[in-house]
Amino acid sequence: MRKQSGRKSSGPGTGAGSRIRSKISGRRQSGIGLAIRVELVLLAALGCVAIGRKLVCSRQGAAWQQDKAPQWSESSEAVEVTADGDYIKWVEFNVTCEAMAAAYEWDVDSYGKEIHLDWIGLLAYAGARTGGKFDGGSVKIINEAAQKIADGETTMEELTDGMEYYDYYLEAYGAVLGGMVGEFSLKEENRWKRYYGLKAFFPIAKGFDYSHYDDFGASRSYGYSRPHLGHDMMGLVGTPIIAVESGVVEALGWNQYGGWRIGIRSFDGKRYYYYAHLRQNYPYAEGLEEGSVVTAGDVIGYMGHTGYSATENVNNIKTVHLHWGLQLIFDESQKEGDNEIWVDCYELTRFLGRNRSEAAKIGDTREWKRIREMTDPEAEKALQK
Repeated sequence: MRKQSGRKSSGPGTGAGSRIRSKISGRRQSGIGLAIRVELVLLAALGCVAIGRKLVCSRQGAAWQQDKAPQWSESSEAVEVTADGDYIKWVEFNVTCEAMAAAYEWDVDSYGKEIHLDWIGLLAYAGARTGGKFDGGSVKIINEAAQKIADGETTMEELTDGMEYYDYYLEAYGAVLGGMVGEFSLKEENRWKRYYGLKAFFPIAKGFDYSHYDDFGASRSYGYSRPHLGHDMMGLVGTPIIAVESGVVEALGWNQYGGWRIGIRSFDGKRYYYYAHLRQNYPYAEGLEEGSVVTAGDVIGYMGHTGYSATENVNNIKTVHLHWGLQLIFDESQKEGDNEIWVDCYELTRFLGRNRSEAAKIGDTREWKRIREMTDPEAEKALQK
């Protein structure tokens, strides 16, 4: 078995992690958390399908096509989110794939123009209008607001003037999505071409089958009773696992609940990506270690079913799958303990289905490597430090 480095217990299933829920009182709320850990699940396939220029999120599969590259150039309901003190204590991310797709298209199409529409701002506006509850009407809210701003009829500042929770949703959704859209470069015929658009990736390499459904919060019992605070995607042993966002490897090694796992922190420190149950004997991409800088789309490891054992390198998970989770960190005290914030990644996974990184096997080895090279300005800055 290849040597594993670093056995930090970072990630769900390692501490007395808990989530805070409560009803709002003014702009404050408090609550008692639930314990946090990680595990498995089963069946069903979903994703995002784009038809033509606009994205259509389908509940029948996980394919998408796009006919153009990214361009260079208040609800009366109680809100179950709030900021307390100097940082946010809880986020419930209910934004649908359809809403993300609509806001994203406005952002990309307006890039380089006199009025550039920010997709996170549009989503925050819709969230503030509906108390964080997204449905079929949310896309209409986004499109109407975006059109008025694009036509110069109003501005986001004017639209949100006096909107009580807009600032909250802007910060909360910015923490979830902040590093996913921006400038990047792709290598094409030995030349680097610059783009603006989605620079975050689906967590499973292109061409590899998977199935999934929304299992966030489902009951788990190994070790103790707790909710499932991640997203499980089933597939085959050895399926290449992809870095969703660029960042720094913060944890690598064995965890009793997650088996061989990887923890990657975004450069702004607000997102912690957790990839668990990786392959027995050969879980990680060659050379990956704590402190490594990874670029979104890189192969970082391989699907397996390790975990549920205090002994390393054991396959005690019945179903082969990737568990990936997204933790938000507004203050370092939230990293591990009773105030962890993990968000439901199901709709985000569907949205990311529009951007899958293709990988190729390296000779007769067990290694896979991305085919299309990409540079992320944030990753380049980190590598220069």
